[in-house]
Amino acid sequence: MLKNKTIAFLGAGNMAEAMISGIVKANKVSQKQVIVSNNSNEGRLYEIKAKYNVRTKIKEELDFQEIDVLVLAMKPKDIDQVLESIQDKVKPHTVILSVLAGISTAHMEEGLPEGQQVIRVMPNTSSMMRESATAIAPGKHVDMDEILIAKELLECVGEVYVIEEEQMDIFTGIAGSGPAYFYYLMEHIEKAGIEGGLAPELARKIGSQTILGAAKMMLERTETPTELRENVTSPNGTTAAGLDALAKFGGGKAITQAVKGAEKRSKEISKQMQKVLV
Repeated sequence: MLKNKTIAFLGAGNMAEAMISGIVKANKVSQKQVIVSNNSNEGRLYEIKAKYNVRTKIKEELDFQEIDVLVLAMKPKDIDQVLESIQDKVKPHTVILSVLAGISTAHMEEGLPEGQQVIRVMPNTSSMMRESATAIAPGKHVDMDEILIAKELLECVGEVYVIEEEQMDIFTGIAGSGPAYFYYLMEHIEKAGIEGGLAPELARKIGSQTILGAAKMMLERTETPTELRENVTSPNGTTAAGLDALAKFGGGKAITQAVKGAEKRSKEISKQMQKVLV
């Protein structure tokens, strides 16, 4: 469904770049089909063009009539200004994908022509490696064709899950913030490896490959995480000793609270954005 469709990004920040990188690597669309734009930072556009060989334009130069999928990836606080500037330019069947935290599809629909198809999306930075867990929450005017277009595009950067918009906060708590949890875990695994006599690079590779293999097994097997854990834990063995230490220092509760904390903050940000935009 992406054949001959033009995809434009409004915003060239880190998340936009991660998505652009994944899309280019997936090779499902030609680089000429991708346009990256921002308000005035031509230096950043030059950098993106040099790295990915996509088309770049400042926002005033965009021809919205050629855009089939428009990705809103600027700062959330700028949404109303952007909607006002594009509402009489965007063509009726352009699919709007928003990666803007805290901005509801309803808010965007109010600032766009009646019936405009808006989909809220939440990828993570693993998009650059084409291993993102990405959620999409369709707005009220979106039908299956638009969902399939969004899925095909976002599958260029990883796995895609269609969810209800009210589930976006918990998705953020797990997937949006999840890469940081992994990096935090690896910081401490690497530290323990170094203290045990391993070179830092070797400790990092061993830890990363171990987690990668465990994650792949979980995705490909039918057992629950609890069952898989129990299967590899022998009574009084080394794994049991490690798990006892995790329990003693609150490992499981800490992980649960990390997800809940990120979810809570996502809800707070949404409320704050609603107050700012009123």
